[in-house]
Amino acid sequence: MQRFKTFSALLLALLLCGCAALQDDRPHPPGMESPLLDGNKVTLLFDGPQTMAAMEAAILGAKNSIHLETYIFDQDPIGLRFAELLMQRQRAGVKTRIIYDSVGTLGTPDAFFERLRASGIELLAFNPVNPLKLRGPWQPNNRDHRKLLVVDGSTGFTGGVNISASYSNSSLFHRRKKEGRELGWRDTHLQIQGPAVAALQTVFLHTWNAHAATPVGGAALFPPLPEAGTRSVRVLASEPDGQQEIYTAYLQAIRSAKSRIYLTCAYFVPDEAMLGALLDAARRGVDVKVVLPGVEEGGMVFYAGHSFFEQMLAGGLRIYQMREAVLHAKTAVIDGRWSTVGSTNMDTRSFLHNSEINVIVVDDSFGTAMEAAFAEDLRDSQEVLLPLWLQRPLSERLKEWAARQFDYWL
Repeated sequence: MQRFKTFSALLLALLLCGCAALQDDRPHPPGMESPLLDGNKVTLLFDGPQTMAAMEAAILGAKNSIHLETYIFDQDPIGLRFAELLMQRQRAGVKTRIIYDSVGTLGTPDAFFERLRASGIELLAFNPVNPLKLRGPWQPNNRDHRKLLVVDGSTGFTGGVNISASYSNSSLFHRRKKEGRELGWRDTHLQIQGPAVAALQTVFLHTWNAHAATPVGGAALFPPLPEAGTRSVRVLASEPDGQQEIYTAYLQAIRSAKSRIYLTCAYFVPDEAMLGALLDAARRGVDVKVVLPGVEEGGMVFYAGHSFFEQMLAGGLRIYQMREAVLHAKTAVIDGRWSTVGSTNMDTRSFLHNSEINVIVVDDSFGTAMEAAFAEDLRDSQEVLLPLWLQRPLSERLKEWAARQFDYWL
């Protein structure tokens, strides 16, 4: 439903403006610096309940500042609880700022955000669909898909989890008993402490200062960050008309793979270069496995992804569909050492139209943990085999063909 809501709103907006909003002659924004930063502690968080508990604990302990950037902020039990916590910390003197995407929050009443604003929290509605509310050019197809939280400039979170009750039910991940549970959402998030948190803070402030009426900054938002662990981290942020560092990093890592590529992706509609890189890797003997959704959640993008299956399977890629949960994670681990977790799906929308954020971790022990998580996801998935796939009904093929026609917009 999230992707259907986005696609419907944007299609209407683009029809109204005759697609002129996509033409922008402003200079491209500079690429954000993304060095490899040593000395970080990186904690894997699986699914909504674990992620929300960790974020809420960090917010409760906040002393100076809270910066939240999210695609979805729903008015539901999870969103209301999160909002109350943020307002409580704002009233206690913790300066709180929120960036929320205007399409991702179409279903959230204005009164919800007005209540946050009345408490003293500063809010930024990213790229409003209503052009009368804009400070710059109208570009309704450009969305902020990031999920980012920075507390006191010293603890950061990012990954795939939105602020929504959709994530209130955990998947069966790490559960010994797999039967008799309500279908949950499978997602992955990170908690980071150490020098890399300054890069997360920079990403938030870059977006805030580019769109808000009053810019913010200062040394107080960047406290000294001693080493907190042993992991080397690179923070990548991409935006429309930018340098597309996340796309480039994925492509380079896949092209450099020596033994194995394990991808987990909620929305998979690769372009020619990305698909070609995966097929080339399989041809040179790399074990390429991809976990994709088996439960339909994304509407047209679900079938657009299916339209690639025959070519992928014939080219030696192995595809698994998760059946035990709604898959929303966006992760990869390559050769057991290069790993990434973030908000970026493998599709044109993420790579060209959205503001996204991914964290790359270059570390053997972290790669081992990522591969263990991938192995568990395989156990909750069913492999797609080419002979059976070729027997799918004509109705499915028609859905795939129709969805593929819109792959640029999905």
